[in-house]
Amino acid sequence: MFMSSFEMASVDPAIYEQPMKQQLKATAKDMAQRSFSLAKNFAVVGAIFSGTECVIETYRAKNDIYNGTASGCITGAVLAARSGPQAALIGCAGFAAFSTAIEYYMRSQ
Repeated sequence: MFMSSFEMASVDPAIYEQPMKQQLKATAKDMAQRSFSLAKNFAVVGAIFSGTECVIETYRAKNDIYNGTASGCITGAVLAARSGPQAALIGCAGFAAFSTAIEYYMRSQ
């Protein structure tokens, strides 16, 4: 909801000529639609990552930092696969680095 409040590009500019109540109603509707869309995207990323991590951890029979790193690489590659192999490689590296940093931080506590 917070991120959707920054961009109002999808709202018709004529809404600003309407009464305040109509403006608030249109803004709330737009924010709800964007929030739902972002929630779906986050759910897909979370499902891919957690499912992959579960499969890797089951296969390796270990619970260590490398499971998250490998899951991050696979998730990043899958999410960027439509853009080509170079994008998949960059997605793999970026998501793996982020996952490794998070795993390292969570395990250091």
